[in-house]
Amino acid sequence: MFKKVIQSVVNQMDPTGELVPVHSILDHEHFRPLCLVRRKRKKIFQPSARYVQTWYTLEDVLLPGEDNRSTESLFPKGDGQDSRQFTVNKSSSDRVDGSLSLHVDSASVEVKGVASLSKEWSIKLEKNYIPIPKLEALKTERKMNMNHSFIRQLQKTQQKLYVVHETVETSEETSYEELIEAEGSFKTQLHVKFWAKGTRDNRQGITIPQGCTLAFRAIQLTITDGSWELEYFPESCRTLVFSSQGKLHRLQVEVKDTCDIFSKLSSDLFVVFLKAFEAVMRDRNLFEELTHKMEAVLDETGSCELKTESPDLKDLLSSLQDSSRHLLLKLAEAITYTLDALDELMEDQLLLLLESLEEKIVSQQLKLVREHALEEHFSVDASLLSFSQERKQKLTIAMVEMSGVKLQTDGSAVCTKAFSAVAALYVSLYVLDLLSNSD
Repeated sequence: MFKKVIQSVVNQMDPTGELVPVHSILDHEHFRPLCLVRRKRKKIFQPSARYVQTWYTLEDVLLPGEDNRSTESLFPKGDGQDSRQFTVNKSSSDRVDGSLSLHVDSASVEVKGVASLSKEWSIKLEKNYIPIPKLEALKTERKMNMNHSFIRQLQKTQQKLYVVHETVETSEETSYEELIEAEGSFKTQLHVKFWAKGTRDNRQGITIPQGCTLAFRAIQLTITDGSWELEYFPESCRTLVFSSQGKLHRLQVEVKDTCDIFSKLSSDLFVVFLKAFEAVMRDRNLFEELTHKMEAVLDETGSCELKTESPDLKDLLSSLQDSSRHLLLKLAEAITYTLDALDELMEDQLLLLLESLEEKIVSQQLKLVREHALEEHFSVDASLLSFSQERKQKLTIAMVEMSGVKLQTDGSAVCTKAFSAVAALYVSLYVLDLLSNSD
C-alpha cells in the first residue's frame, strides 16, 4: 500500500519521471539528503532507475576540512538547503450497481448487488534540496577518505556511487485508507475466487510518519585519488532509442541470459524455488527479506551465510547456501531479476498470477503476452484466449489489462501504458512458467 501511495504522489508531482520513488517505508531514512546510494543495473522492464542504500552519508566518508566544519551546515538549520512545502490531494469513489450472469466451473451463477471503492488522502509534503553549487564548493574543501573500508570495497568492486541531493518528505504524519464495500451477493472482482454475501467491508490503511522520504534525486560521484567530482552527464544515462521490435528482442535476450540458470536446477529445486516465489508474492515482508538477502549475496566478495526464520524461505536459502560460489552468484542474480519484475506489478496482478499458477494456465498466458501484448497495436489470436472455463479467460484478460493492454470486442488491442509495464508481466510469466514445468 505504501508503494501505491508513493507512486501516485510521484506521478502527480513529476510526470517526467525524474523523481525516484522510495519502494519501502522501512528504508526511507537511507534516502535523505547526503545519503550515499548505489544504482542497480536498470532492466528494460523498469520505467525508472532503482537505487540501494549503503548505510553511509557523504559526511561519513570525507576527511575533516581545515576548519573542521561538517556537512551539517548544508541542512535545514544551516544556510545552504532550501525547503518548500506543498500539499497533494486525491479522492476517488467508484460504485458498481447491477446484475450479470457468470459460468463458474459447471454452474451458472446470477450475480446481483452493489459494490463501491472509495479512497481519499491528503499529504502535506516538504521538498528539501542541497543546491549543486554548495556540493561543488564542498568538494574543494573536503577530500575523500580513501582508507575508509566502504570506499576501498567500492573501488575494488568498481561500483558506481551516488549522493542524494533532493528529497520529497512528509511534513506531518499522514494516514491513507481504502474502503471496499459490497452488498447483496456481489463478486467485487470477477477474477478473484471470492464471493460476498450480505454486506462486506474491506478496509486497508497505512500511516506514514512525519519526515518520511517518499522520493528523491541523486547525482553520481566519481572518486580519484582522494578527489571527488559530480558527474552531471554519466554514461549510464545515455540511452539508445529502440523500436518495439528492438525492445522485444532485447527483453527476450535479457530474460533468457539472466534466468535460464533456473532451467539447470533439478525438478525438486524447481518446486523449492517456485514455492519461495509464491510466498513472496503473497507477503511483502518476505519479499523484502529475500530481496535484501540476494542483494547482500551480490555485494559480498566472500562467502555469505543465508539464514531465515521463515519456513517459506528456508528451503530456498538452504539450497543456495550449499551451492558453489559461481552458481550462487548466478542464482542470486536471477532471483533478484525476477523479484524486480514482480515488484513492477500491481498487488492485484500478483494475486492473479498466483491463481493462474493454480489453474495451470501460465504457459498459455505467456504465449499470449509474448506473441501479442508486447506490440503496440495487435489482433488477439482467438485460440490464445480460448480457455476451458470462462473464468480463466476473464482472469487472463483482467491481468493483462492491468499492464495497460486494452482488449477490444473486435479482437483488436492497444497498449495504453509504456512497454515496460507489459515487459514486467512477460518476465514474471516466463520465470513462473519455467519453474512450474518440473516434470
